[in-house]
Amino acid sequence: FAYGLVVKMAGSGTMFFAVWLAIGVLLLLLALSLRSGLWGRVPFLLRTMILVLAGAVLAAVIAVEVFVIGSFRAEGRDGLRYVIVLGAQVRDDGPSKALAYRLDRAYDYLTENSDTVCIVSGGQGYNEPVSEASAMKEYLVQRGIAEERILEEDKSTNTNENIMLSRKLINEEGDGSDIGIITNNFHVFRAVSIAKKQGLTGVCGIAAPSDKTYLLNNTFREFFGVAKDLIRGNM
Repeated sequence: FAYGLVVKMAGSGTMFFAVWLAIGVLLLLLALSLRSGLWGRVPFLLRTMILVLAGAVLAAVIAVEVFVIGSFRAEGRDGLRYVIVLGAQVRDDGPSKALAYRLDRAYDYLTENSDTVCIVSGGQGYNEPVSEASAMKEYLVQRGIAEERILEEDKSTNTNENIMLSRKLINEEGDGSDIGIITNNFHVFRAVSIAKKQGLTGVCGIAAPSDKTYLLNNTFREFFGVAKDLIRGNM
């Protein structure tokens, strides 16, 4: 419960902090039911079903998080033909902190690999002053990356579209082994899995850092993102 309040007060850009509040309330209710003896009065079969369901959900969360955390240190490969930088929130004063981390990682890679072309991918949300792609390109150009090395994909609204529409810009054929995807560490596993589902079997992830205050929140949120994309057939 306390962590949810911390995430909220720190300026979370989503409503996911409410999940932590809900978990806190559920744990409080569970403690009260155990203390009052109410749990013992629940029919045995119902208690068993609740425990089995809770165990299955916990096992699924752990399994997904193993893959998510396992991609935190993805470094990609040198000499890629293209890197795709996935968009995130753009504010009136420029890229959000999460997006700035991605762009700084892209800057480092592009500086070290002078022949790599960068695709900045992200449309304009209802609460954004410009498209994410436009803001991303401006940020990189201001840092000294040549404008002709940057391609804009400014129509996508989610990770699946990021990959699909970016690929159309380069008309990539084959296994995509010369493409890297730059995103925050907690997002790498899902982004690369989506790209592989779209046929880029040799694609690699390049992990950017993320704000430590939100890391637990964002890592847990990825479970729901993975579940959503699995259900939709994107992974």
